[in-house]
Amino acid sequence: MALEKKERIIVPDENGEEHLFEVLFTFDVDETGQSYIAVVPVEQAEDEEVEVYAFRYEETEKEDLSLFPIESDEEWDMVEEMLNTLADEEELNAD
Repeated sequence: MALEKKERIIVPDENGEEHLFEVLFTFDVDETGQSYIAVVPVEQAEDEEVEVYAFRYEETEKEDLSLFPIESDEEWDMVEEMLNTLADEEELNAD
């Protein structure tokens, strides 16, 4: 069985300390043209209960990501719905 290599990104916190995160998924919303990313801290990636962080993002010319906090309830609802959909799909594929 081949191991799937997960994409990882480094995200600085408000104090400038860098933290390594594993990317769960990214998705685009055609209606708004916005892109979103959901990540978990690498040190929590193997735990059953993990804290998921979500951001709106834009790709820069240097292939870096600029992350922006999700501020509206509508955006949070959309991200949560996508998380729930992916979790349901994973459960179906595990059976």
